[in-house]
Amino acid sequence: MAARGRNRDDRAAQERARVYAARREYHEGLTRRRSRDNLIAAVGGGVLLIGLLAAQAAYFTAGPGAPDPAETPAPTPSATLPASPTPSPSDAAPSSEPTP
Repeated sequence: MAARGRNRDDRAAQERARVYAARREYHEGLTRRRSRDNLIAAVGGGVLLIGLLAAQAAYFTAGPGAPDPAETPAPTPSATLPASPTPSPSDAAPSSEPTP
């Protein structure tokens, strides 16, 4: 009868070892999948960000957001104002306050 008890214990130990190995393999697969998903998300986010920046640059340089060349004023030589004579101290109007 002792052989029968030992055989049952061996089968239980083998079953526990099989379940443990299956659970460990499952969790390792989850870890690999999460790492892969994070890498895919980072690459996708980077590509999306670069695409958005390129689209914005294209919109404002060549698209409808670009300034019209006809609307930009051409640089014109500015007309110089005639030089006004600088007032001298004797030309200044007398002040109404007495000086001490």
